[in-house]
Amino acid sequence: MTSFFSFLGRRVLWALTNIGDFGMMMVEVVRNLPRIRTYWGLMVHQMFEIGIHSMPIVLIIAFFAGLVTAVQTGYQFQGYVPAYLVGSVVLSSVVLELAPVLGALVLSGRVGATIAAELGTMRVTEQIDAYEVMAMNPIVYLAIPRIIAGMFMLPVLVVFADLIGVLSGMVAAIDRMQVSIPDFERGMREFFRTKDAFFGLSKAFCFGITITTIACYQGFKVKPGSGAEGVGQATTNTVVVSCILILCLDYLLARTIL
Repeated sequence: MTSFFSFLGRRVLWALTNIGDFGMMMVEVVRNLPRIRTYWGLMVHQMFEIGIHSMPIVLIIAFFAGLVTAVQTGYQFQGYVPAYLVGSVVLSSVVLELAPVLGALVLSGRVGATIAAELGTMRVTEQIDAYEVMAMNPIVYLAIPRIIAGMFMLPVLVVFADLIGVLSGMVAAIDRMQVSIPDFERGMREFFRTKDAFFGLSKAFCFGITITTIACYQGFKVKPGSGAEGVGQATTNTVVVSCILILCLDYLLARTIL
């Protein structure tokens, strides 16, 4: 029993320590946001790295998500519900859930792991220490550009994912259920609400912040002497924690807003 309480105490202390360190990092991020002239060029570079370079994988995921949604919906609706309603289901599913959530989960592996590995390697090789010695705040030069790029570029990626997902769903509906394009459009118009699109983009905005802040924190937290093992652990922690938080936020946002 004593060992159990000792283990529980260590876990609680570990959790509180990480929450405190993460909070201090976020305070430093917010405090330095007005220094936009300092990190503007770095932020634009990160927008290309996070946004443009992630476009192919996000669009591929959205393409197949739209296809599968249309096929599964047609299978469930066959003989019971008018076929034109497939358009409504595809549009709502892609815009509200599939594009932002699947896109964020994929980017937690592609973007989050990359950021954590980069910053972790810089910590191990003492490059971050060199920033501090030269009186250059690592938060300003390394964290803020990545965080801002993530929060703005993920919604942009989701817009393109929405378009590709809906178009691929329409192609699948036409091929599998012989739904005409006017009927598919009718289903989309009949039940679509503008707030659905804004809700999907707001989720993407929150997910972008979550992925990049967790990745930056895990990268900065790597111990200088931990070597490749520490970098690998930070990368793994980033992907696991980001995926869990994305799903939790997805539920909380849906419960709060919808």
